[in-house]
Amino acid sequence: MEGAEAELERRSKFLSSLILKKKEADQEQKQVNNNNNNNNNNNNNNNINIRVRASDMAIGMQDNALKCSTDYLRSVSLGKGNVKKIDSKCLALALKKKFDCLYGPAWHCIVGTSFGSYVTHSSGCFLYFSIDKVHALLFKTTVDPIIIQH
Repeated sequence: MEGAEAELERRSKFLSSLILKKKEADQEQKQVNNNNNNNNNNNNNNNINIRVRASDMAIGMQDNALKCSTDYLRSVSLGKGNVKKIDSKCLALALKKKFDCLYGPAWHCIVGTSFGSYVTHSSGCFLYFSIDKVHALLFKTTVDPIIIQH
């Protein structure tokens, strides 16, 4: 009977840790949504609607990605809230360069109105968000050193 009780205790602890992790993730998501609402309130003049769709990324990194995106949008603004059509390639390049500089190489970025993806990413390095009707997928892969044998 002791083995069964120990197994129940182990499972109970495991489930409790999962619940705590879920609560922490929900708390982080609420903070991201609050930050996005603040960004949206600050950007109401530009009518920019940014929304995090899925993320496995620290809040600070997410904020950097969203700030980089809004900075890009402001740079293409025509004034009085009018934004030219988003150049997907330029936005992807801006995000990739920013994250390569800040967090090391091997960042990838896909931006567009319609795309499918199935990617493998490094833990804690995945963000999928939308800006109005344009979606952006930002993720990092691992880079293994090349060993050249003579």
